[in-house]
Amino acid sequence: MAKNLEAARNLLKASLDKSKQVGIELDETGSRLREINQRLVPLEVEFREVYNHRTTYVRVKNQVDCVIGPIAAIPRVYKAIIELEKAIAFSEPHTELFSYLFLIRRLEEGLKFLGSHSLLAIRWLEGVFELFEGDELLMNLKDSSGVLKKLHGMEESCHIQGGLLSNALDKLEIELGKLFALTSSLGEIHAIMERLKANGRLEKCVSLFVEIRVSIAKRRLQALGLDYLDDVKISNNVEIYIEQWSMHLELALKQIFDHEYKLSKKVFEKIGSNIWMTCFARISIESGILSFIQFGNEVANMKNDPIKLLTLLDIFKVLNNLRMDFNRLYGSSACIEIQNPTRDLVKRVVENAYDIFQQLPFQVGSQRRFSPPQDGSVPRLVKFITNYCNQLLGEDYKATLIEVLTINQQWKQEIYEENLLSIQFHNIMKEIGLNLDSWSKAYSDTSLSYLFMMNNHCHFTNLRGTHLGDMMGETWLTSHDQYKDYYATLYFKETWEKTLLPLLTQKGTTSLISVSISRLKAFNEAFKESYEKQSNWVISDENLRQKMRGILVEKVVTTYRCYIQSYKALVEQDSSAGKYVKHTENSLESKLSSLFQPKLATTKYSSSSSSNNNNKHVHLIGKLKNVVTNQLRFTLTAM
Repeated sequence: MAKNLEAARNLLKASLDKSKQVGIELDETGSRLREINQRLVPLEVEFREVYNHRTTYVRVKNQVDCVIGPIAAIPRVYKAIIELEKAIAFSEPHTELFSYLFLIRRLEEGLKFLGSHSLLAIRWLEGVFELFEGDELLMNLKDSSGVLKKLHGMEESCHIQGGLLSNALDKLEIELGKLFALTSSLGEIHAIMERLKANGRLEKCVSLFVEIRVSIAKRRLQALGLDYLDDVKISNNVEIYIEQWSMHLELALKQIFDHEYKLSKKVFEKIGSNIWMTCFARISIESGILSFIQFGNEVANMKNDPIKLLTLLDIFKVLNNLRMDFNRLYGSSACIEIQNPTRDLVKRVVENAYDIFQQLPFQVGSQRRFSPPQDGSVPRLVKFITNYCNQLLGEDYKATLIEVLTINQQWKQEIYEENLLSIQFHNIMKEIGLNLDSWSKAYSDTSLSYLFMMNNHCHFTNLRGTHLGDMMGETWLTSHDQYKDYYATLYFKETWEKTLLPLLTQKGTTSLISVSISRLKAFNEAFKESYEKQSNWVISDENLRQKMRGILVEKVVTTYRCYIQSYKALVEQDSSAGKYVKHTENSLESKLSSLFQPKLATTKYSSSSSSNNNNKHVHLIGKLKNVVTNQLRFTLTAM
């Protein structure tokens, strides 16, 4: 063990001695290295300049290797472009469209290649010029740079107006316009639009499409004869115009604008829904869809009267029937300029129709201040109102009226009352009854007042079997039938039994010639007066007229016959008494049978004609309209 420790001590001592020597040598070496380093600094600078100069040439060589290929292709591409220009110049799109499009596409590709690679070469040369500025060996390259710049600008020059590509694209636009008019080849349309879109001419495609289709849509609309849409003075013939408007609007939507809708979608759908819907909206607006809406507004803004209610219901019915077509065609946000006026029109129609309907009883009652007919016939107002109510309750209007009333009450957040219609018509007829009572008192002749009431109750009785009669009910109709007979009896008593017939029926005096002659003369005078007066009176209903004539003939002629037979015995005693016999039985009957005849043709009103009344109100109202509606219009205007 001791030997081992001794050996280790000796080895460690030898190592320490060696380490000291190494340290001394290292210190000396470090000094020498610092001296060498100071001498190497300028050499390093010189070497670095040489190295950098060599590296520059290497870099230029590498750039030349990268650029020489594209530059070498430029002359070949330029030559191909020249050939393409010649081919395009001698071609027309309307003869070989797809070949023409192919040539244009190749020209575009060539110009883009020429432009991009020329720019690459120009930038490289500019770098070389900067690197070797003043080197005479590179001066010749500056001419090449000018040529490359011209080649780089060739694409732009072809696109500017008058340039080859610009002219070619112009020809494509002309051809596209023709195809837009024909719409027979969507494949060709899409191919042309693809090229025009690639060259930044999509907006021009849209404008061209709209322009062409607007002109075609306008021409088709004008063929319908729509001049009346621009006529602001339509009030006199509004019913006729509404019929035309209804038919023309349906044709315009379902044929003309539906076709433009589908075509716009087919042409531009691949590009984007906003574009094709915007196109269709522009076509619709510029060709005149809003003129239909404006016409509806003109009618809705006219002064309120009962006829206008029927007209407004016509408009609402048309718009409601076409609602799905409107929503399909113009439901997009692109059609907001059509949606808003249409909604406003519907709102105005519903509100005005509701207001007019609500005011009807008041309008009827306001006519009380006017005078009744001088001939005791049914007033035009009464005929008009009953016909008008029948029209509202008929198949053409009742459902529409209920829908309008329901919509208006929903807008007001009110619940529609099922009996609202019945209540309103009962109120209207109640006002008519009050009018008749008032008018009957305006007659100075009581007999004429009775005749007047008889006429009107008969008119109401004849409503049996009509829409209005059904709504008013059998009890109402029966009561008017009874009142008709009641006033007929009063008329006969007041006119004939009370004043005329007693002259021929008094007992105990027929043996005296003077008294008999006096009675006959009084009868003649009374009959003449009564006949002349009642010759101007009218019984409106033909059946009632014949019935009343029959009663008069039976009562008067029979009484007169009995009296004349007694009078003839007196004539045998005094021949001069014969000259006071002014009438024969036949002449008297003839005169009585000629009474109550209307002087002018008036509108007949019977249950049969009313129950089959399915025509438009323009045919129903006829000659009654002008007088009555003017009165009612005046009432509403004054409110």
